[in-house]
Amino acid sequence: MGKAKGRKQPVIAGLEGIANSEDRLRHLEMLLSISQQVSVIETLDEVLRVLVRLSVEQTGAERGTLFLNDPQTDELYSRVALGNVSREIRLLNTHGVAGYVYTHGEGVIIPDAYADERFDRTFDKQTGFRTRSMLAAPVRTAKGEVIGVMQMLNRKEGEFTELDLGLLEAITGQAALTLQSHQQAERLQRSRAQELEFLDVVSDVASELELGPLLQKIMGEARRMLKADRATLFLHDDKTNELWSEVGTGLNSTQIRFPDHLGIAGAVFISGKSISIPYAYADLRFNPGFDKKTGYFTRSILCVPVINKQGKAIGAVQALNKTGGIFTTEDETRLRAFSARISLALENAKLFADIQSMKNYNQSMLESMSNGVITLDESGRIITCNRAGFRILGTGPQETLGKGVAEFFTTQNNWLLEKIERVEKTEAVESAVDAELACQGEVRSVNATVLPLFNMEHKRLGTMLMIEDISSEKRMKSTMTRYMDPALADKLLAGGGNIDQGRNAVVTVLFADIRNFTSLTEKLGAQGTVTLLNEYFEIMVECIQREGGMLDKFIGDALMAGFGTLVAHEDDEDRGMRAAIDMIRELEKFNRARTERGEKPIEIGIGLNTDRVVAGPIGSARRQDYTMIGDGVNLAARLESACKQYHARILISEFTMRKLHGKYRLRDIDKVVVKGKSEPVGVYEVLDYHTAETFPNMEAVLEMFGRGLTLYRRGDWDRALQLFEAAYELNKEDRICLVYAERCRKLKAEPPREDWTGVWVLGEK
Repeated sequence: MGKAKGRKQPVIAGLEGIANSEDRLRHLEMLLSISQQVSVIETLDEVLRVLVRLSVEQTGAERGTLFLNDPQTDELYSRVALGNVSREIRLLNTHGVAGYVYTHGEGVIIPDAYADERFDRTFDKQTGFRTRSMLAAPVRTAKGEVIGVMQMLNRKEGEFTELDLGLLEAITGQAALTLQSHQQAERLQRSRAQELEFLDVVSDVASELELGPLLQKIMGEARRMLKADRATLFLHDDKTNELWSEVGTGLNSTQIRFPDHLGIAGAVFISGKSISIPYAYADLRFNPGFDKKTGYFTRSILCVPVINKQGKAIGAVQALNKTGGIFTTEDETRLRAFSARISLALENAKLFADIQSMKNYNQSMLESMSNGVITLDESGRIITCNRAGFRILGTGPQETLGKGVAEFFTTQNNWLLEKIERVEKTEAVESAVDAELACQGEVRSVNATVLPLFNMEHKRLGTMLMIEDISSEKRMKSTMTRYMDPALADKLLAGGGNIDQGRNAVVTVLFADIRNFTSLTEKLGAQGTVTLLNEYFEIMVECIQREGGMLDKFIGDALMAGFGTLVAHEDDEDRGMRAAIDMIRELEKFNRARTERGEKPIEIGIGLNTDRVVAGPIGSARRQDYTMIGDGVNLAARLESACKQYHARILISEFTMRKLHGKYRLRDIDKVVVKGKSEPVGVYEVLDYHTAETFPNMEAVLEMFGRGLTLYRRGDWDRALQLFEAAYELNKEDRICLVYAERCRKLKAEPPREDWTGVWVLGEK
């Protein structure tokens, strides 16, 4: 290993060892020239470039770099490297040859860089440059303070000498004062720019009232202000005791939530104290799980609390991975100041969001009401009217709003004007039942209520009219709600629908039936049976109507329903699926209650099929039912019955499966030919209602069953049998595995015809 030469003290003026007076004079002139050149340069970057260029020329080196110390990060940084000026270079001020020279305050001559243990070969590997010899000198002020290191690489002719080292120390000594003053000026300039930027940022952020855009602004400005890779603002939800934030913008934004005591942000929120972690993976408080999940690598973290003017923590701001180093105390101070300024903006935005939410809620509530709501000011002018009000009155906003109530309502409506006048005088509520209201030439039967309006101080604001239309549409709705959810009836009426006519439509038909009902009724008796059915049907019909389905009929202990019968939706198949899954889940709750009362639980099977059916009122002149008929109805009934053979709760046809929009856990059960048909139909079992407790080892069971079914359809009975039996061992409640295991044994003993394709003929309806 080559021996490095060092100097404890710099050569005075860099002239020791120069015996020739002319050389001494030339060096003095050179140093004077350097002083003159750098003294008139206005920027630190230019000083660095000039000093490196002159040092390279005077020492005969190939390259040179001038490192200055950053006292805030304890790093040496350089902005100029001759031949490779591309970016700022930073390294710890104890690292490498430059770090040694800086910490020891002595220059070194290294004739063989690769033989010196202080030399770091990383830069050579990155650039392809080969460092042979080195010369490095501390940049020392007149007071003896070391503020940097000048480093020369590869003397073009011969080796670096003591004379070169002395000359280099003299050059840096001449420029040290200028370098130091430019550093200070640059820090002041940067600090002033940051403060101005800080004021602009706070002003811009504080002007935003909407919470979503405000969060994005705060995170963006915090990231830019700290030169961080990422920044996140977490706000506290007092109702759930969670910290939450929005990630992304627009339609792709995602809200993340977690308990308010977890993670770095949780610790900062709970304690109200900042946390700065320079090396995340060396700190026990850091959880690397998120990095593993996302592929992100966290190096440094700075997190400060957001405190409101009452001194209460309302959230935390977290920044990750400062560019070019670690977060400093200055960064922490700036982020704390920033969080203090934005707390008021956040609370204003939250208040604004609450007010907007309340306003939107009230407006939505009014617009969703089937009754007309009209408000008048103190002078009797119409100020607001909801959608139902315009519909009942038969007018629009332009013909209604701003008009005087006496001008708007004609003489046929004097009864209403009289009630408004009495309310204005007495401040008591007035009402009318089944009154006639003349609306644009049409007379409607209405229930009307007139109320006085007051503010919080009980000061009179005006009057409110509530009008309920009880004419023919209301009466028709009363009839229609026997078949469907009231909301669906409203939609049908609003669209001018009529249930008195038959229609041909694609419908998802649902059949549900109670298992072993006959034996159950023998134990319950007549009264117990009626009570059970009423409780059961109440739950099942609610599941159907909640998804917009229409109850077709009750058939003893069975029920039949349709999705898309009167009003078609784009997702009627999904509505039927969700209703079936909810029926099973609600039945489990119902059974738990029965078991607690000492009563026997009940089981049901459900079949779903999607097909074109004929729907309409069918019956006699005196008695009619709105029902569906067709092959699609029959197949749904067959699938419900097949649940018993396959030990399933929900079976759907391939026609329903193909039209599903949502994602469901389905299992290919069989290809069957139902009674009365010749074409096979694919049948699938729905498993979404299961949990890990009700269906253990589900993934493994389904994987084995699927492989076994493929082998079964190929006629590979032995291998299929092994898979079905193995799947059954993992979940002995999954008895469909036993069904197929028995089929394999039977078909192996009595092989089917050569053209067999795996289709099974259902023998029962």
